[in-house]
Amino acid sequence: MPLPLHTLDVFTDRRFCGNPLAVVGEADALSTDQMQAIARELNLSEAVFVLKPQNPAHSARVRIFTPERELPFAGHPTLGTAILLAQLRTSPVNGERDAIIVLEQAIGTVRVGVRLRPGQPPFAEFDAPKLPEKAVTPPSRDRIADALGLLPREIGFENHTPQCLSGGTTFAFVPVAGLEAIAKARIEPAQWASVFPGHTFGGVYLYTRECVHSGAAFHARMFAPQLGVPEDPATGSAAVCFASVVHDFDGLPDGAHRRMIEQGHEMGRPSAIVLTLVVAGGRLETVRIGGSAVRVIDGTLATEARPTCWT
Repeated sequence: MPLPLHTLDVFTDRRFCGNPLAVVGEADALSTDQMQAIARELNLSEAVFVLKPQNPAHSARVRIFTPERELPFAGHPTLGTAILLAQLRTSPVNGERDAIIVLEQAIGTVRVGVRLRPGQPPFAEFDAPKLPEKAVTPPSRDRIADALGLLPREIGFENHTPQCLSGGTTFAFVPVAGLEAIAKARIEPAQWASVFPGHTFGGVYLYTRECVHSGAAFHARMFAPQLGVPEDPATGSAAVCFASVVHDFDGLPDGAHRRMIEQGHEMGRPSAIVLTLVVAGGRLETVRIGGSAVRVIDGTLATEARPTCWT
């Protein structure tokens, strides 16, 4: 039986920008191997499979796959799926369709607030289900520079130094001197696997304070060849962990702090991630990720054709 298939561009208000996402509906009958094969075929950063929730009060259970593996949590699949379900399942009230979409994920239950307004791109926001934690010790500056095709002096700025953090997936966070340096960064195959082994790192997140747009606070790139994603146009799960970097190095006082992160410009897919940090008693208390998404394709996925590689 054909399954509903939708694609959305996430962390953008325009089609063909942001981070593309595939969402397969009514996927309860698919096996894990089938889901992985479909994700590999679609070959986007992530594909989401929507299943019936285990708790009937929730909106759906979702499983998230990169072309190479399943993830316990990811940001742009969470936002894109919530916006899609709100559009498909809610009815307007006084011309507006606000909704709370509750998604069961491997990391836990994630509640997403969705705002739908006529003439405006859909916007969604969620609190991170898990606060970032310190992970492994980062590689040395020289080794990081070798793996990224940069000079050691281009790693770091102000008091920012490389860090490794996890919020379901472990990322290495690498501060880079400026836009010129971050633009020339690349994956050096001869060095990458030894510096950033796939069994430890889900990705490497580069950032600088120099930005293309005046409204952005940070400019970022994210490489994740370990996940089958050479470069990601927008990475919500990394932005969750990046909140700890901002809190630790920038010395934020108690209160709510909003930062815009631009990403994807080097790929021709500019993205905008809204990061909100709530600090209480000097500690990071809440991390919130927000962004827009627009639908691109609505269709079906054929599942009856034979033979297939999963049979």
